[in-house]
Amino acid sequence: MQTRREILGVTGAALFVAGAPRAQTASAGFKEAPALAARVQRGELPPVAERVGAEPMVVKPHERVGRYGGTIRSALRGGGDHNAILRLVGNQGLVRWNLAMSEVEPCVAKAWTVSDDARTYTFALRRGMRWSDGAPFTAEDILFSCNDLLLNSDFTPTPPARYVNGGRPMQVEKLDEATVRFTFAAPNGRFLQELATPLGQHPVLYQKAYCSQFHPAYADPAKLQALLQQSGLKDWTALLRQRCGDIEIPARWQNPGRPTLDPWTTVDPYTGGATRVTLQRNPYFWQVDSAGNQLPYVDGLSLPVISDIETILLRAMGGELDLQLRHIIQVQNRPVMEENKARGRYEIVDLLSTQSNVCGLWFNQTAKDPRLRELFRNKDFRIAVSDALNRQEIIDSIYLGQAEPYQVGPVPQHPYYNEQLGTQYIAYDKAAAARLLDGIGLTRKDGQGFRLWPDGKRVFFTADVSVSAPDQVDAANLIKRDLAAVGLELGINTMERSLFYERAQRNDHEIGISSVSGGLDALQELRAIVAEHSLDSRQSLEWQKWFESGGKLGEEPTESMKRRFALLTRWRETGRPEEQARLFRAMLQEAADAFEIVGIGRPLGVPGIRAARLRNVPSPMIDSWSYPTPGATLLQQYFYAA
Repeated sequence: MQTRREILGVTGAALFVAGAPRAQTASAGFKEAPALAARVQRGELPPVAERVGAEPMVVKPHERVGRYGGTIRSALRGGGDHNAILRLVGNQGLVRWNLAMSEVEPCVAKAWTVSDDARTYTFALRRGMRWSDGAPFTAEDILFSCNDLLLNSDFTPTPPARYVNGGRPMQVEKLDEATVRFTFAAPNGRFLQELATPLGQHPVLYQKAYCSQFHPAYADPAKLQALLQQSGLKDWTALLRQRCGDIEIPARWQNPGRPTLDPWTTVDPYTGGATRVTLQRNPYFWQVDSAGNQLPYVDGLSLPVISDIETILLRAMGGELDLQLRHIIQVQNRPVMEENKARGRYEIVDLLSTQSNVCGLWFNQTAKDPRLRELFRNKDFRIAVSDALNRQEIIDSIYLGQAEPYQVGPVPQHPYYNEQLGTQYIAYDKAAAARLLDGIGLTRKDGQGFRLWPDGKRVFFTADVSVSAPDQVDAANLIKRDLAAVGLELGINTMERSLFYERAQRNDHEIGISSVSGGLDALQELRAIVAEHSLDSRQSLEWQKWFESGGKLGEEPTESMKRRFALLTRWRETGRPEEQARLFRAMLQEAADAFEIVGIGRPLGVPGIRAARLRNVPSPMIDSWSYPTPGATLLQQYFYAA
């Protein structure tokens, strides 16, 4: 048996299973931008119905159907900000995230099937879809991107892990011009979620007709050698990347002749010394709105290159930028942004961090000191620490009130929100903390009120915190004060980021203080729920080593963590959405009952800026690279009101 998914409306749309009623499609009478209609009249372009294809993706606009025209201005910072362009327009993969980053939806692929064992993924492509140069997009392009580049050891010496499973790379085959099959050696239940991220775009990044002229398996040897000599590059792999790009390199935006599936194509490239990058609408873009208007609404993007953040902020507040999220989204900027809204003719866009907590205490349950190990494994001790913290004061003092008391896990707006995991033991109650500490036997105190071990030595433990996170250093000092009030002495080890990670790798830390991921990106970031991350699962990296090595390395974990490891394995392997949901909820509940990490507060919105006339811009908006922001909200449906 296989599972089939289809979707026709995108932003805010529901997921449709085979046999269910289909979503309303766009009208057959497609419409287009006036400039493109004029080109059709002059015979320079085919009619819009031919350009969007027989099965365009239908986008439900965020607010309403828009109008054509205008240019979005958004700043890049300096000469190494190419991923800002990716985050604006480079969001075309086989699949994509929905607006809430909670479900995978079709994009380049109109539908897919997944085998029960999650080894085989079959994607149905959109018939009639075209690249920006008008050439058909077919299964041949995917085979070229995967078999000739992604899985070619010359071009990609080590394929990304998402394309390797069971120790072997995936196999990609063409079933017909509009159907491709990906087969893995072992179950790969998270493949769709990986494809939804920016780094999952490889299968649809390269047009075979254009990029094969730089590949030795297809190119005329003499012509290829001439191109290499002309470019001054040493081999075909460097030449192909220069002309066709890659996901995260500047060359992706440096060749106006490179065919793309994006809403806009490069005109003024992102080259060294560029002061502005410009993009114009793709006349063959394969998405339409619910009224049949070909997207994008906006004619193009104008991206000035500005060296410093302060100037970007000033230009945004002066009304010289229409959409600025990157580089200026700091809590400290909100007051001045609010003050200048009328003068700059803009509105504030609230961006929601994907983190579950701005500052968490990760108790190392395999600490080298045996007494601390026993203490940290005592749930009542961790509850006592949590009760002792005056979270609201920490939030008001350090985070300007822009957080809310919270522990860890998916935040309330996430479909997998677990209230117990997020909100247990967040009340400030010194008396309750003291009772719990007395109850675990730490009743004796010295003359300064600090609790003592049975041998008369003071109970003392340390927290590592990186100087690269000054807010967490400041928070650590307030945490130290709160713990002292209930008789616990905390030492703070501030250190460079590299040492912060080195000590954790050596199992030298007692408590690690750092932010906690897994709020809005709960499905991608599980390190606080189950000790699966080799760098940041600081509740015990020894447990992580035990899991990854099959018990050969590290240290055997608690029974609760063993159960979560088993759930994690099954969750990764199954391809059935309903089973994935059940397993994920079970992992969250195990983590809630274990209560291993103590948090301070979940972050609230940080501010960005949009021109007041720029509409269909969601606010609040998720802020995440894996999303990516703002591309996942579909800039092609942004428009300027009259």
